[in-house]
Amino acid sequence: MTPIEICTSVHTLKQQGTSLREISRLLGLSRNTVRRILRQPVSAAARCGVLDQAMQQRLTEVYTRAKGNAVRMAKILADEHALELPYSTLTRWVRQAELRQATKRSGQYHFAPGQEMQHDTSPHQVEVAGKALTAQCAGLTLAYSRRLFIQYYPRFTRFEAKHFLLQAAQFMDGTGARCVIDNTGVVLAGGSGPDAVIAPEMKAFARSLGFEFFAHRVNDPDRKGRIERPFAWVERNFLPGRSFASFDDLNEQALRWCIEVANAKPKRALGMSPETAYLMEKPHLRSLPSLLPAVYEVFDRVVDLYGFVSVDTNRYSTPERLVGKTVTVYKYYASIEIHHRRTPVASHPRLVGVRDCSGARCPDITRYLSVHRASPRCTRSCCTASTLRWTLTWSRSGGT
Repeated sequence: MTPIEICTSVHTLKQQGTSLREISRLLGLSRNTVRRILRQPVSAAARCGVLDQAMQQRLTEVYTRAKGNAVRMAKILADEHALELPYSTLTRWVRQAELRQATKRSGQYHFAPGQEMQHDTSPHQVEVAGKALTAQCAGLTLAYSRRLFIQYYPRFTRFEAKHFLLQAAQFMDGTGARCVIDNTGVVLAGGSGPDAVIAPEMKAFARSLGFEFFAHRVNDPDRKGRIERPFAWVERNFLPGRSFASFDDLNEQALRWCIEVANAKPKRALGMSPETAYLMEKPHLRSLPSLLPAVYEVFDRVVDLYGFVSVDTNRYSTPERLVGKTVTVYKYYASIEIHHRRTPVASHPRLVGVRDCSGARCPDITRYLSVHRASPRCTRSCCTASTLRWTLTWSRSGGT
């Protein structure tokens, strides 16, 4: 579109009797462009972008009829007034005529280096091991530098929350003075906003890392806009076209994306990349303790007749001699540790994002079968010779 000033200059020079060739030379335009501008009626200089008083009155009337819908306004102007306008020109006229109120800003927050972190979660649709599922995307950002860290979990309880916050603190190599959250029951024991009561275990965990939680008011997500907005970017930029073999693979790719894309891309508001701003914020972060808190849960389980204990619907094997006895299970994020009378007896990688694991996907299926073959008195249908042979064949074939 030809600028307004150029259109006005062309019409003015023509009215002064300047030749087309001279107008072209003076304004640095081709003669075809000058001819096109001159073919437009001066009174309807709309095509040049001029908003006169008559056009403003007409625009006000059409704006009221269309209830502020610019697309509908363009249709009415074209059908009833034979005036076809580019959409950009029409919206600019609406702004010039002050017909539409400017969008009210939710607020603007300024943070000092190391003053604040912001944390939230969002459900995302992902494909893991060929299966579409809903995973919880947990994110944390430093409010000053906007350095971002995200990870995915099948669900998000206090166990996953503590694991994520520990990983985020290690990624940032420090913590801010406070961490702003919404009124989630994962962290809160009751109340909301200024009256929120932080759960004692989460409060103690935060204190061990050098920060404290702060819950914003209800229905005020803009208070933690630094972390709210990146979730949409993650869905549009990170997830499209990607598939993941497991949650470990998903989180490895998410970490790589944070380092190579999210934190490396310059931001207009900062005038630099978050990684560059982080270098200035790093000296103001609170240092992590030399001994980091361990994140785990403890359960008492009775070993079943097959020699397994169940954790989160998945089964993990124990030595044969512990069948029918009570063992202590330590659930870490990446492993399952089994103790009997304070002595470690078994250790297994923890199955994440898998439920009701049985057969070949659980450890030591052949040992499970040998236990029951060695028990001639077992009369259960699952322990008959034919069933055991079929189960062993099925497990060796990969459970297919």
